[in-house]
Amino acid sequence: MWVFDAETLAQQLVRALRGRRSQTALSRRLGYRSNVVYSWESGRRYPTASELFRVVARTGGDPVAAWRRFPVSLEGVDPTRPEGVAAVLAQLRGAARVQEVAERCEVSRFAASRWLRGLAEPRLPDLLRLVEALTVRVVDLVAALVDPEDVPALRDHHREVRVRRAVAFTHPWSQAILRQLETAAYRRRRARGDDARWLARRLGVEAGVATDALGALETAGLVRRQGGRYRTEPVAVDTSTASAEARRQLKEHWADVGRERLSAGADGLFSWAVVAVSEADYERLRALHVGYLHALRQLVDASDPSEVVAVANVQLFRLDR
Repeated sequence: MWVFDAETLAQQLVRALRGRRSQTALSRRLGYRSNVVYSWESGRRYPTASELFRVVARTGGDPVAAWRRFPVSLEGVDPTRPEGVAAVLAQLRGAARVQEVAERCEVSRFAASRWLRGLAEPRLPDLLRLVEALTVRVVDLVAALVDPEDVPALRDHHREVRVRRAVAFTHPWSQAILRQLETAAYRRRRARGDDARWLARRLGVEAGVATDALGALETAGLVRRQGGRYRTEPVAVDTSTASAEARRQLKEHWADVGRERLSAGADGLFSWAVVAVSEADYERLRALHVGYLHALRQLVDASDPSEVVAVANVQLFRLDR
């Protein structure tokens, strides 16, 4: 997990949101008589999570859009209100245990519990810690609010994450290899020099594919050799920032894998339903599709131990034009 100074990042985030406005002007725009923005940027105090999203809204941003990359349902949720923040955090938490979240945030179990139950609202540094602890994607939240190049504490890490995520597109099997390296089966395996062959057999791919993907993962710093075996680095893969063409090719790859496994009679659920529905109900199906993927990601994030590597390849598309 990325180690960062949450207080410094919070100060720089507010500064980037302010843009060319003066601290006094933004404070007044937010409805404060005192220069509260100065106190936020100087670290004397920090805005609450809902205050942050009020700043986003008052500076021309979209607080709801900032969360669209995350596994949360935003229907009826207003992040500029404390209850809206609580709803988002509850969804991000999923089935994660309070003690585990507290340890990741380096706070007391009492404080973490109050935030996750909506009994207290986290200040901005704690919101950043919570997002990183629950999703490993605080970089995506900040990047959805401001240009990461305007946040010195985030700039280098954001560039590094972009390089690491590119591996998922140049070597699609790399993501399956990462997940396989996290399984109990790999951890139980004696340290040997034939990891690529073992991974290839487990995943049903050619040895050269596994070797190339492992090499790319090592070069990007996503895995490293330690004690004769590979250790993985936690980096969430967000494909939403990639080009439409790159995303299409990655979707084609996993669709092709599904077709190949179906042709081979592999175990799995390969289902379909050709239906005729109203336009309104088709939109409801789309919402169900998105909701399923959100629920899937929450379950996966909380699942322990890692024992099975699988692909959830869900499709919904119109046949008529």
